[in-house]
Amino acid sequence: MRWWNVASEERAQWVLDPLAGVGPLRFGMDPDQVKAALDGAVAGISQSAEGRLSWQRYGDVGVTAIYERGPRLAAVAIHALDGPQVWLRDVALTARAPSEARADIHELARREGESVRVNWSGDPEVAAWGLSMGATQEWVSSPEGYAQRTDRVITDALLVGPEAAADPYGAEPVVRWCDVRERETNPGTWPVTPDRERPRWDWTPLEHVGPLRFGMSPGQVAAALDGEVPGGRQGHHRWYAAGPWNLTGERYDKVGVTAHYWWPEGVPALAAVTVHGRTGPQVAFAGIELTGRKLSAVDAAVTRYIEDHRISLLIGCGGDLGPDGFHMYVRAARAGDAVVSEARFCAADWEDRG
Repeated sequence: MRWWNVASEERAQWVLDPLAGVGPLRFGMDPDQVKAALDGAVAGISQSAEGRLSWQRYGDVGVTAIYERGPRLAAVAIHALDGPQVWLRDVALTARAPSEARADIHELARREGESVRVNWSGDPEVAAWGLSMGATQEWVSSPEGYAQRTDRVITDALLVGPEAAADPYGAEPVVRWCDVRERETNPGTWPVTPDRERPRWDWTPLEHVGPLRFGMSPGQVAAALDGEVPGGRQGHHRWYAAGPWNLTGERYDKVGVTAHYWWPEGVPALAAVTVHGRTGPQVAFAGIELTGRKLSAVDAAVTRYIEDHRISLLIGCGGDLGPDGFHMYVRAARAGDAVVSEARFCAADWEDRG
């Protein structure tokens, strides 16, 4: 099955049994039982940590099985693009516009006397049902039959057993699959700064974007951004948990950019800049304004430029489009049910990994 543009009638129809299981899967199953319940499906990707199985992704089914010690099934992630349509009572949870699903979830919770909260991504979460909603960029088939991203998102879902229901994304089995602790939290709103209120930044490929020059230290980046304190920082330990911690990114919410670092000489140096689609400055490429625009329009304009100038189209690991030789990628930023364009600008040898 292709992973994009899967129509509702092509999807398996699964029912959520809150805190007990979903479709043919029951929490507490071992991996062999999960495989049997999925009619012998083979996991395309498996991940282990500390000598034990953490999760398995079943691409042909559109789900990820997440395991606690045992290993025993503790959570199931339903993929938005190709996963089953999951129902709770009369409410379809997945592969829908988030605002529509949210309204139906709140109404069902009201009828059943359950409490709905907002999770890290700004989507509904209901502990009594072991449900945490999310959203994924929608893709469809182009007229030529290729995968093509659209201007909207559709819902996915994380479903957990009773042990993880109080905090699904904070639960130990889940953080090994998707650790969101360093990501920006969303209160459930996605305001987009009007273009007239955005500063204009210039850009020279492989050299700088606005006041940020590739190779800057984190201190120089902060100074160039008028001393703004990062709203969030990301990094990882080198080699092992007790090893040195390497800074890989800093998010500047006031300016609306994220600085990405690499360590070519043992110290962090600016390697890429993501200009946020909802809030970042406006940057243009060949007269094409790249941030805060309708994504399909920016994709079309960049593709026309590439065709007119007979250069190659690069596609990043997240499906982001970029013209060869410029080290720039057009990205998508969620804005409620929709997406707007944002851009990432990279140094010459930096490998963009999403």
